[in-house]
Amino acid sequence: MKGLTIGQKASTTRTFTAVDVAAYRTLTGDLTLGFGEMVEASIPGPLLAGMISDLLGTKLPGRGTNWLKQQFQFPAPAQVGDEIMATVEITRLRPEKELVNLRTACTTAAGTIVCSGESLVLVRDLEQTQE
Repeated sequence: MKGLTIGQKASTTRTFTAVDVAAYRTLTGDLTLGFGEMVEASIPGPLLAGMISDLLGTKLPGRGTNWLKQQFQFPAPAQVGDEIMATVEITRLRPEKELVNLRTACTTAAGTIVCSGESLVLVRDLEQTQE
């Protein structure tokens, strides 16, 4: 199915700064607190989710992916200055419906899982990649 296989993975890394978090909070008005006193240095969940969105739309499955459903858990806080690796992995292909299920995760360089979940995407309009 469009060159996709179960077990195929893609990842990206990013280090969020205090400026990134402040810009997010200003743009969204999100001043909610979480994880106790660590909130000032914590990376908001939607920024981590954005890393997953970027992977789905640019690397795996790629351009033309339609994000239908997402479920996330945030078991530990991600801190400003942590290098975060976002990863997506294909867990199921349904060619008859042009659907792909993926496992998603964000981890710190120390291996702490700060976001995990599952995505369901439609790949009907997926562009063919040149490798």
